[in-house]
This record gives sequence, C-alpha cells and structure tokens, in this order.
Amino acid sequence: MGYVGFASEKWQTEEKYPVLKNQVGNFMQDPITDMFNRIKNAQAVFHQTVEIPFSNLKYELAKILEKERFIENAAKKGKASQKIIRINLKYQKKGLGNVEEKRMEPAILGIKRISKLGQRIYIKKKNIKKVRGGYGIAIISTPKGLVTDKEARKQKLGGEIICEIW
Repeated sequence: MGYVGFASEKWQTEEKYPVLKNQVGNFMQDPITDMFNRIKNAQAVFHQTVEIPFSNLKYELAKILEKERFIENAAKKGKASQKIIRINLKYQKKGLGNVEEKRMEPAILGIKRISKLGQRIYIKKKNIKKVRGGYGIAIISTPKGLVTDKEARKQKLGGEIICEIW
C-alpha cells in the first residue's frame, strides 16, 4: 500500500469519525515536557508571560522555579476546567565588556527532562550530584513531595529525578 492507500485510509477515517479531526494537535503525551517547551519557546522570543494548562504537579514545578529565582512568579488563574498557570518569565542583563553592549538573557539557560514517560529514572540519596557544578538544580519527586537536589541531600531523600535546570 503506497501513499495513495494511506491517503485514502486517512480520508475514510476522518469521514467516519469527524470528532477526531478537531482533536489533532490537542493531544498531549507528556504534560511536563509540554510545560518546559512552552517556557523555552516563550523565552526564545522574549515574551514576558507564558500560560500553561493547570495541574498540581506543574504548579509545584513552577513554584520551585520561582523559589529558585528562575522565573519572576507563577499564579493560578481561571476556574475549574479552565484553570491555567500564568508564569512571568525572568530575564537578566548579560554584559559583553563595554557598558553600552548589554543584552538580555533568559534566567533559564537550559532545561533537560531526565525521567520520561517511557523510562523512569530513580536516584538514591547518596547518588544525588550537583547540576552544572552547583549552578543549576535538579527537581526530584520524593515521598515528601517535589524538592530540589539540595533539599533532597539535606533531608536525605531519594526519588524520581524529574529534570535538571540551569
């Protein structure tokens, strides 16, 4: 079956199930990765705010980013099924030597998702290492909730390592 067969099959599916036609692009596999992608994309074009669909996990992640000063603030907005998280992004001036040559740089230089849907990564308390020589943080899901790598070492907790941010 070549391209013609595939196109014909796709057309028949869309005709049988018109509801599915409107769902394309709305299905999200990994909401945490979606959150990080929205933040990175907004920072790439220097937006001041970004809106993310609400979940308790994403809100806790945003609160950790706020506490660690990677973002200005995170706030819940909306009611019931229309809830969103509005994140005000943070930028800092980066000097290039001359006083006149200053440019803005995002506070979040990189985000790396460690534990994914297909492969969960767990870490013992003794194996928690510093991120980027102490300039970044790791967010770890522990039995006591989401904590940074520094807090996990201090409280002697291990867990699922969600991401690294620097």
